[in-house]
Amino acid sequence: MMIETKYSGTIDINRDNIIVFEQGIPSFEEEKEFILLPFSKSPSPLYILQSVNTTKLAFVVMTPFTFFPDYEAKLPDSVLEKLEIEKKEDVALFVILTIKETLEKSTANLRGPIVVNSKKQLGKQIILDNSAYHTKHQLPLAAAAPEKEGE
Repeated sequence: MMIETKYSGTIDINRDNIIVFEQGIPSFEEEKEFILLPFSKSPSPLYILQSVNTTKLAFVVMTPFTFFPDYEAKLPDSVLEKLEIEKKEDVALFVILTIKETLEKSTANLRGPIVVNSKKQLGKQIILDNSAYHTKHQLPLAAAAPEKEGE
């Protein structure tokens, strides 16, 4: 199946790899089908969650454990049921990034992870109750980088 993407032009995707978000993604409830694409040709912890139907709708995502190894997301039973998750091995977890001029200035939404049943290709963005997480977590490499004069 051929689709137009925001970052990679026209590509051929396997329909079996489409992730279905029955309720859409918050603020994009009408968008139900997405595909997870590599961010670049070289190895990267980043991915693109591309709408199958809307070319300009694509999110840069990553697994939170790349930069936040202690990240925890307790999934409510209602989410496990809705996504038909039977084993934790079937769960893929992603967070949406807000990309700025540099990766050092970019942030991750740890409060609203995207949960995917990778076996059944079902997805849902949830909101965590854990108040330690917020929607604009600075990436740790940014916190470790020395500030440049004049910033």
